[in-house]
Amino acid sequence: MGIIEKIKEIEAEMARTQKNKATEYHLGQLKAKIAKLRTQLLEPPKGSSGGGDGFEVTKYGHGRVALIGFPSVGKSTLLTLLTGTHSEAASYEFTTLTCIPGIIHYNDTKIQLLDLPGIIEGASEGKGRGRQVIAVSKSSDIVLMVLDASKSEGHRQILTRELEAVGLRLNKRPPQIYFKKKKTGGISFNSTIPLTHVDEKLCYQILHEYKIHNAEVLFREDATVDDLIDVIEGNRKYMKCIYVYNKIDVIGIDDVDKLARQPNSIVISCNLKLNLDRLLAKMWEEMGLVRVYTKPQGQQPDFTDPVVLSVDRGGCTVEDFCNHIHRSLVKDVKYVLVWGLSARHYPQHCGLSHVLQDEDVVQIVKKKEKEDGGRGRFKSHSTAPARISDREKKAPLKT
Repeated sequence: MGIIEKIKEIEAEMARTQKNKATEYHLGQLKAKIAKLRTQLLEPPKGSSGGGDGFEVTKYGHGRVALIGFPSVGKSTLLTLLTGTHSEAASYEFTTLTCIPGIIHYNDTKIQLLDLPGIIEGASEGKGRGRQVIAVSKSSDIVLMVLDASKSEGHRQILTRELEAVGLRLNKRPPQIYFKKKKTGGISFNSTIPLTHVDEKLCYQILHEYKIHNAEVLFREDATVDDLIDVIEGNRKYMKCIYVYNKIDVIGIDDVDKLARQPNSIVISCNLKLNLDRLLAKMWEEMGLVRVYTKPQGQQPDFTDPVVLSVDRGGCTVEDFCNHIHRSLVKDVKYVLVWGLSARHYPQHCGLSHVLQDEDVVQIVKKKEKEDGGRGRFKSHSTAPARISDREKKAPLKT
């Protein structure tokens, strides 16, 4: 029996099992088995060289955004409108067969936008090159899930389910669970708050399913069984996702208003070019990019080419800013002068741990090189030669 058949058999057993207090331990074990099998499904087959037929493209710019959706929802048209890069668009499905990159120039930054082929139900099991599409989306900073506003809401749930099956968690934060394997000592289970979904017995059973008999587990929040399994697996990716509803020009205004009020959702029309500016603004807000401008000493700030930082790519402190310019710059910094939203007064003397905000201006003051042996009359050594015979003899005076 293959892995996919095993997964379907366990899912069928979970569907048959009633959910109550008596069966929660059994359901927890089944969830752990499914998570293990899905991890095996994502691993490359043994004996393979590892060179797959994916379509990963080189990272470029200050951020990366992936377009994911069913075929013929308007992904290629959206890429053409936002970036100017031509992507083939037609009235039949699967027009785009590979990954097509484009660059959005927005707020003095360059954002890479990837148009991926449409994915179908069962993509997590490898149908329709689904695994390659999802692998590329894992390497992006944010996902734009493009949906057809005229279709049912079930499309969004299917896509979310397919992405969660391969370890992508959309608009979620990592659970506050501390987990560490040990060599001896058994399983230590603790929690800082009362737990309603998981108890010690269920935690033991899930860890035994993974053949873990010595570990330390600490719950800092009321997490679920799925959260515990995610922490044990350790290969989950937590990403932000914006749900983009296209083709709003073919539905009524009441439906548009209902879709627009959903969290993390934007309604657009590529045909009539409606609300594209709001989509770019929402994308910029979710990516959390921070532009920092440099100011040379005694000169005006350079507002043409900012240094772009983000929390997901390194961090937004002064130290991260210095590392972005050059790795060896940090040890030469004495202090920095900051103008902008993060400063209490202008200019503010800051250290390396100061967190910068968007459109701050930074001037770096370096340490001065110390002269060996003191300065002026406190010099410990002379520049004259050590021996009298080595002194340069003056020419005799002419008489």
